[in-house]
Amino acid sequence: MSIIFDIIHSVFNIYFYALLIYIFMSWIPGARESQIGQFLGSICEPYLEQFRKFIPPIGMFDFSPIVALFVLQLAQVGLNSIQTWI
Repeated sequence: MSIIFDIIHSVFNIYFYALLIYIFMSWIPGARESQIGQFLGSICEPYLEQFRKFIPPIGMFDFSPIVALFVLQLAQVGLNSIQTWI
């Protein structure tokens, strides 16, 4: 059972870093149009879009990615709690 939690934990970590890279790519002009940017967009945008529905940008600042990363970390903490409980 522990190996399943380890795999899920690794997937959460990989997705967290993919989100972070995708978010930082918005600071570099044209980076999201590259092949890597398009790939990361295809896996990150569906998740980020859920938060953009409820948290609109304030001026030129979009705070939804911060909330999305926080929720992902919260899910990981919850998973760790379940793992220690089992």
